[in-house]
Amino acid sequence: MSKRKGVFQKASLISAGVSFLLAIVSAVLLYFRIESVGKDDPISASFMASTFFFVCVGVVLTVIGKADLPSFSTDNSDTDLK
Repeated sequence: MSKRKGVFQKASLISAGVSFLLAIVSAVLLYFRIESVGKDDPISASFMASTFFFVCVGVVLTVIGKADLPSFSTDNSDTDLK
């Protein structure tokens, strides 16, 4: 049985989607930049780095958002402490 995701995990999944979208945009801009000036241009290199960064951030945020985290509530009604 899966637990309900918290607000921060939902925000993490949304941010992961935005990050993957930005990676796609960056890759498309990289494609057009390479066609016009080539791979050796510093701006092309920055688009390559941006694409790599956004993909990695998207993967990390997806893992955080899909993790099954335990409840850290301090409710002691379930345990009987004597």
